[in-house]
Amino acid sequence: MKKLFATPQTPAASRMPEMSDGNRRAVVDAVLPAVDNGRFPVKCIVGEMVRVKAHCFTDGHDVLRVVLCWRPHDKTEFREVPMKPLVNDVWEAAFSPPALGRYFYTVVAWVDPFESWRSEMARRVDADDVRIASQVGALEVAAAAERAEGADRQALARWATELDAVAAHPATEVSTLKALALDEELAMLARRHPDRRHQVRYAVELPLEAERERARFSTWYELFPRSAGTTPGVHGTFKDVEARLPAIAAMGFDVLYFPPIHPIGRVQRKGPNNALVSGPDDVGSPWAIGAAEGGHKSILPALGTAEDFRHLYAQATAHGLEIALDIAFQCAPDHPYVKSHPDWFRWRPDGSVQYAENPPKKYQDIYPFNFESEDWRGLWVELRSVIEHWIGEGVRIFRVDNPHTKAFPFWEWAIGEIRREHPEVIFLAEAFTRPKVMHRLAKLGFSQSYTYFTWRNTKQELTEYFTELSTAPGVDYFRPNVWPNTPDILHEQLQGGEPSVYMARLVLAATLSANYGIYGPAFELREHLPRSPGSEEYLDSEKYQLRHWNHDDPGSLAPFIARVNRIRRENPALQWDRSLRFLQIDNDQLLAYAKVSESGDNVIVTVVNLDPHNVQSGWLQFDPQSAGIDSSRAFQMHDLLSGQRFTWQGGWHYIRLDPHSVPAHIFVVRRRHGDERDFDYFL
Repeated sequence: MKKLFATPQTPAASRMPEMSDGNRRAVVDAVLPAVDNGRFPVKCIVGEMVRVKAHCFTDGHDVLRVVLCWRPHDKTEFREVPMKPLVNDVWEAAFSPPALGRYFYTVVAWVDPFESWRSEMARRVDADDVRIASQVGALEVAAAAERAEGADRQALARWATELDAVAAHPATEVSTLKALALDEELAMLARRHPDRRHQVRYAVELPLEAERERARFSTWYELFPRSAGTTPGVHGTFKDVEARLPAIAAMGFDVLYFPPIHPIGRVQRKGPNNALVSGPDDVGSPWAIGAAEGGHKSILPALGTAEDFRHLYAQATAHGLEIALDIAFQCAPDHPYVKSHPDWFRWRPDGSVQYAENPPKKYQDIYPFNFESEDWRGLWVELRSVIEHWIGEGVRIFRVDNPHTKAFPFWEWAIGEIRREHPEVIFLAEAFTRPKVMHRLAKLGFSQSYTYFTWRNTKQELTEYFTELSTAPGVDYFRPNVWPNTPDILHEQLQGGEPSVYMARLVLAATLSANYGIYGPAFELREHLPRSPGSEEYLDSEKYQLRHWNHDDPGSLAPFIARVNRIRRENPALQWDRSLRFLQIDNDQLLAYAKVSESGDNVIVTVVNLDPHNVQSGWLQFDPQSAGIDSSRAFQMHDLLSGQRFTWQGGWHYIRLDPHSVPAHIFVVRRRHGDERDFDYFL
């Protein structure tokens, strides 16, 4: 007869788990936040609270104790923070990284026999049950005394002896016995010495990267130094940029970003408007890096010397500006690397180097590096040394050009190496590419990331996209830096030149995201002509030629920009992204949203008219209780853009915005509304 079941080949006893495993009843099912289960670090800012949640439970009804454990990367000993239960077996605690750098955190849980006994004791009412339970408790307290030392040991031992003796005395009242058993002050002593023999540790130590505040909140201004000159047609210098520092600082920016400042190749140099043939006086594209004067560690002589750059950096710092440099890992055909390291490039069968192209676009003036070179290690080390060189010149912020066209392992290694010695360095990924690629770069270590904001214009597009950016899991590692324009992108919305469009896009960028930037002076002067119909390229782009800007133009948006940036600086709610929530308003041309500071003290409500031509109105739903205001009381909404003050009450509020004056409100909620008692003569 055929056997229905196979005979076990191994004795059952040998398949038993380790006895220590059998006693471990706690379950730590998940710890959040976590990026790819700990493959990449969560991002935070030094000094801010990192809120950690864990899914922890056990069988039956015993009481669980859970602690959050965290440590700096260079320490082995964990610090512990007790976690509090929320609902549905979710526990929460927080810690604050005290310094820059890498940290690790995890969660430990155990079934606590003392707390389990105490929980049951509180529910017991039968006299015999209380007496027996008190004797059991005396054993638990005595065990805690054995784990304690000094005064704690003595106090717990006395408690155990007294509890056992009182329980054994038949005349003791149940209320007296329970009062002794549930003494909170003595229980606190016992909690300090728990029985953790069977604790369970989460399987992963999760990494965390603590960066400086500017990684979370920054306001960027992009400037071509070569166009900073005061005379048309004359090449600008670092000295000319110094003269612009007061005006840029007055607009409220804190990061001044330069495109590449290196020597520009002469071979295959581009002419105005990306012309394939250049004239003898054409300056070429700054992203075509390298010539006889040097490469990525050199400065274009027309801009000045290394000493001039250091002086500019010091002057910028004095004005509250931090200079960010462009890192573009690519070469002009006459870059010194092409001769000294030909194996770092791809060579075609005709003996020429493969230039950059994205068919049908061709960039004959740029040679990309070959990250599959046999000498990839040498290439990596040299590129890292470029970043280290500029760190040596004082730079601590780098905007990285097209990082998605370079090897991902290189970025993870290079950023990790740099941050090991310089944890204060910030990297911005300029990558307009597929979403998963952008997110991968953020995971690899980039502090901030470009976004699709430029192409998100309708209410639905903006709501969906910024909800995604401000919620988990992306918000734990992806910090958006949004730009209304760049030297590469003049969106069709801006091509009409209407001030209302520029103001609306600026308010959206500055209030939806804690990090934003503009390419100027093109933005504040509303440069709006495209190179050709349907193009997003600027006509007479600074990328290929010198420009002269009229900073005294009465139509400049500089005062408006300064006002918006001042609002950002003065309101902590606008300095982080996690609290963003969109509000209901019954007009698709009006977008409304709120942000709240981490402390809850500062609440900002922004409403933007997305229609640049027409007055739009509607009813906005804003629950005053969400701002800590009694719904029955009036409260004040102070529009920080216009200075107007409005009295609101209840949950629905009328909004009217004329784009020809100011197309937006940025309200700060004033919780207290004045009455007659505020009048000077009130008695």
